[in-house]
Amino acid sequence: MVVDLEGILGFLPGSQIDVRPIKDFDTLLDTNIEVRVVKLNEARKNIVVSHKVILEESLKEQRDVLLSEMEIGTVLEGRVKNITDFGVFIDLGGVDGLLHITDLSWGRVNHPSEVVDIDDALTVKIIDFDQEKQRVSLGLKQLTPHPWEDVAVNYPVHSTAKGKIVSMTNYGAFVELEPGVEGLIHVSEMSWTRHVRNPNELYKLGDEVETMVLSIDSDDRKISLGVKQLQPDPWDEIEDKYVIGSTHKGVINNLTQFGAFVELETGIDGLIHVSDISWTKIIRHPKEILEKDQEVKIKVLEMSRDNRRISLGLKQVTDDPWPEIIKHYKTGKEVSGTIIRVLDKGIILQLDMDVEGIIPFGKKQKKQRKEVASKLNPGDTASGNVMDVNPDDKKIILFSEVYSEDGEKATKDSVKDFLDKQDAPASEKIEMSDELQKEIVEESSDLEE
Repeated sequence: MVVDLEGILGFLPGSQIDVRPIKDFDTLLDTNIEVRVVKLNEARKNIVVSHKVILEESLKEQRDVLLSEMEIGTVLEGRVKNITDFGVFIDLGGVDGLLHITDLSWGRVNHPSEVVDIDDALTVKIIDFDQEKQRVSLGLKQLTPHPWEDVAVNYPVHSTAKGKIVSMTNYGAFVELEPGVEGLIHVSEMSWTRHVRNPNELYKLGDEVETMVLSIDSDDRKISLGVKQLQPDPWDEIEDKYVIGSTHKGVINNLTQFGAFVELETGIDGLIHVSDISWTKIIRHPKEILEKDQEVKIKVLEMSRDNRRISLGLKQVTDDPWPEIIKHYKTGKEVSGTIIRVLDKGIILQLDMDVEGIIPFGKKQKKQRKEVASKLNPGDTASGNVMDVNPDDKKIILFSEVYSEDGEKATKDSVKDFLDKQDAPASEKIEMSDELQKEIVEESSDLEE
């Protein structure tokens, strides 16, 4: 700017007008201002003046007085001089103080500009002061009581409280009940019936939610909140509705290696374990006979309200056929069936009454087993004599002079070797007791005689 120095023109740089940046120079036109000559060039008739140096001298005097009187806890008036990502610089009248972002509010602040603007007049509190380095730390939130002082009164346990979701993690959602007071809704407290793995399945940032206060830890300043508690727990009536031994209809909504999940009603599932699907077949995976969305009739086997688990049975809807199977397949009886699998160690047959029979190859040499197996195909008919009926293993063990041990009896070792290595999951391999093995040998000897 050009200034009139009693008839002589001088130059006042914009940076020398004030200690703070000037936004609008037009406001200074035709106004009187005190300046000091800081540069003079007679040859060029150039005069440079400054108003800022005069202000700085005055501010230095004010700063010295202010610093001498400054104490932690003092409340001062100031003006916002600069805003950064980490905080706000406040002009206290010759001394700048830093109002850190964490001291702006008891609540969450993402950026200081959310709370203040340049040139805002603020009342602040000195929370730290280093006279030697002339550093002043200021606080704005410290002018009001900490909101946690009244949390127990404002949010008693079992009361309802509304808030806004301000943060989400994989284990829950944080809800701001008021600035500086947040509670956590753990994923396990979001639904009675749904297994929530991540809160984003139900909520998003900024959602307004109604919650119930479950617990308060004033020492750690933690509040546990719940949403499902606002609704009745459907499991409270489950034991009365699904009595052990009762039969119901449901829809299969998931198939796993170990069983099928059946939806009995919205949000209430029960499990049919693979061992409870069929009386007579070893089920390696439920998909062998069941499919998703299939409606099934089931029986309630077990109920645990505490663990929220219902064990269901599919086979239990019908009577156990094994007593009749045992009567039909008497030891020594010759039976025939359709070959359904030819394995390295023996043959699996489909017999009458929807049961499977086993004819082990015994201790034939590998070459002999291959020769026998090469002559057999699924769909062919084979026969043998009943050695043992085993309901637990869902198998009928047969002996055949044609296929077993070159015409010799199937010893307990050969039978056990076959059963241990048959094509079934490890958890379903048949293990025979010593007593049963002894009986098989004795019965096989009787057959030879």
